[in-house]
Amino acid sequence: MKTIKSKDNEKIKLVKSLHKAKYRNREKKFFSEGLRSVELAIEHNADIVFSIISESFFQDVKNKAFIDTLDSRTNVFIVSDSLFDSICTTENTQGILAVFDIDDMSVNIFNGEIHKKIILLDRVQDPGNVGTIIRTADAAGFDLVILTKGCVDIFNPKVVRSTMGSLFYMDVIVDDENDILKKLRDSNVQIVSSSLDANSYFDEVSYDESVALVVGNEANGVNQFWYDNSDILVKIPMFGKAESLNVAISSAILMYKIVR
Repeated sequence: MKTIKSKDNEKIKLVKSLHKAKYRNREKKFFSEGLRSVELAIEHNADIVFSIISESFFQDVKNKAFIDTLDSRTNVFIVSDSLFDSICTTENTQGILAVFDIDDMSVNIFNGEIHKKIILLDRVQDPGNVGTIIRTADAAGFDLVILTKGCVDIFNPKVVRSTMGSLFYMDVIVDDENDILKKLRDSNVQIVSSSLDANSYFDEVSYDESVALVVGNEANGVNQFWYDNSDILVKIPMFGKAESLNVAISSAILMYKIVR
């Protein structure tokens, strides 16, 4: 382990730059904050480029065993509490973050033999919603998360935090909708879109073994492209006065129905 004291250190400047999508795309890296997130990354054997911990985290005796494990896996740098706070995106930091490489997320990684249950996000823009959907897809046993162009950056720090570590377990594709559609069609994947205009309720239809559930933008829903290319349109009944559900809530209801 080494100590970093200067805010002008290259590692410090790199983490600060990764707050913005253009630098994450340029460097092909992202970072994740929090003890549990880094623990899950280690459990999943994620490739950690390096980790930064605060002096308080380092001095806390209950963290010793974990720090030893982390140090055996990657380069660990210790910084002052104030310097650590300056590179974080959260107010109440836990004193630990890790930097990761971004793997290939093009549609080329799609494998119809293993990607049977798919959640496809069409221009979903709220970081909390995207992170929650990824976490729920993991919990529901889905195999793949697809994001079309126009979704919030999946490595936005708020998205990463909201996934609660599931980002390290889920296969993810981010690509053009035309290329995505071709892959799904070539693998005979049933395309099911959530739409308020659907004639069928979600619990009245049959789902194939291979199915891609499409959920849409918070304000406008699924766009015309996916509407026109869907095999089935489904909706969730509204028994009260609300017109619709939050996209993360509706995604959870539909995913659990599909896997049952």
